[in-house]
Amino acid sequence: MGIIIFKGVGDMDYTKLYINGEWVESNSKEFIEVENPANREIIAKVPKGNKADVDYAVKSAREAFETWQYTDLSTRISLMEKFLEELFRREDEIADIIVKELGRGKEYALKVHTTSFLKDGENYVRIAKEYKFEEDMGDHIIRKEPIGVVAALTPWNYPLGQVTKKIIPAMLTGNTVILKPSQYTPLVTYILADAIDKVGFPKGVFNLVTGTGDEVGDLLVEHKDVDMVTFTGSTKVGKEVAQKAMKGIKRITLELGGKSPSIILKGADIELAVKKTLDTVYINVGQTCSALTRLLVPEDEKEKIEEVVINKTKEYSFGDPSLSPTNIGPLVSEEQFLRVKSYIEKGIEEGARMIYGEVPKSYDKGYYVTPVVFSDVNNNMVIAREEIFGPVLCIIPYKDKEEAIRIANDTVYGLSAAVFGPDEEAWEVAKKIKSGNVIVNEGRFTRNAPFGGFKQSGLGREGGIFGMEEFLEIKAVFK
Repeated sequence: MGIIIFKGVGDMDYTKLYINGEWVESNSKEFIEVENPANREIIAKVPKGNKADVDYAVKSAREAFETWQYTDLSTRISLMEKFLEELFRREDEIADIIVKELGRGKEYALKVHTTSFLKDGENYVRIAKEYKFEEDMGDHIIRKEPIGVVAALTPWNYPLGQVTKKIIPAMLTGNTVILKPSQYTPLVTYILADAIDKVGFPKGVFNLVTGTGDEVGDLLVEHKDVDMVTFTGSTKVGKEVAQKAMKGIKRITLELGGKSPSIILKGADIELAVKKTLDTVYINVGQTCSALTRLLVPEDEKEKIEEVVINKTKEYSFGDPSLSPTNIGPLVSEEQFLRVKSYIEKGIEEGARMIYGEVPKSYDKGYYVTPVVFSDVNNNMVIAREEIFGPVLCIIPYKDKEEAIRIANDTVYGLSAAVFGPDEEAWEVAKKIKSGNVIVNEGRFTRNAPFGGFKQSGLGREGGIFGMEEFLEIKAVFK
């Protein structure tokens, strides 16, 4: 199939890299094809960066850091505000790209994947305006200073959001950045680079190098002139990134996987609990690290809750995003389709009872997987222990509250959780869940809150003040 150009993207050239303030050809002369997962069309190609590209980007970022770190905060804020204004102006264009490279419906691509993350950027600017980068402690002064050259390695499931949560606070605090986006969803980052270029950031402050994780990613992680690595992805790859980065004692932040529990206590609003749980599992086709994929239910209320789950599941619109702006769409790739399919087959093999859905078959016309609900799941089953990253829910019965807490915490992960029930009891349970985030009843995640995990769900936090402070070193200056 030939390469097609998106309507509305204009003359954007995806065949170059953005390094040292200009668009340049990759030294590799090789390319990676970008596929629309909804119909398997090849929609663009991006450079398959190599060592020479990485070395040039790091050199540019290192040179830029020598002056950027001393730039007045007001200057950095002004540039970032102009950058965000440009992105808001182009948010419809960004959403159109996400529709095609990720396979999301336009409504979801605009509201969740675009606008909400640009508002996160505005929040970082607000925080920077109020933040105390220097504080007199009496006998000493505490200074918060930029770390240096930051390598940002981002995933495909939120192609704009996972990027802005890294590059905006990093650059606001005086660091310079080399971004390596996912090879599956790199096109949105070209809009970011174009916006950065248009608003006049100094050359080298932001650099975009596309390529594979095992080449460009590894080269950045191990590069002697990279000071910090911020990575979002699977726990397996995160461990490898950490091991390589620590050879140079680099600062690292890791936002990794999850197998998050949602606990329904007796007396809970079951309709609310099920709806809030399913939103995390089905929207984005389950390709969300914080998805509440283990639903823990009282043994004697299991059948009633199963019925609510089935009825609510039918309300979600899955299918080709080109046919309806509210369609949730496909998984991102053939690899992801086969992975999710194998887990569904494993669930059946393990003896879990499929109460909704089916094993996906062909992916000739796109990587579509409709919701699957397993009940009578034992927490020792593979489908209850491993991150599936698809629209698959496991219903796990429990005998009493103490067992529910034990099951919830019986995982190597600790990214997210939810508890539904009478307020006092739900708060009591929430305090005992080992997780970076816990939603209680009507509670909702806000952009000022930190996001990150306990245990093997990662290191560090994103969002709010905590997310900005990850990019700062602390210096004590004695009087």
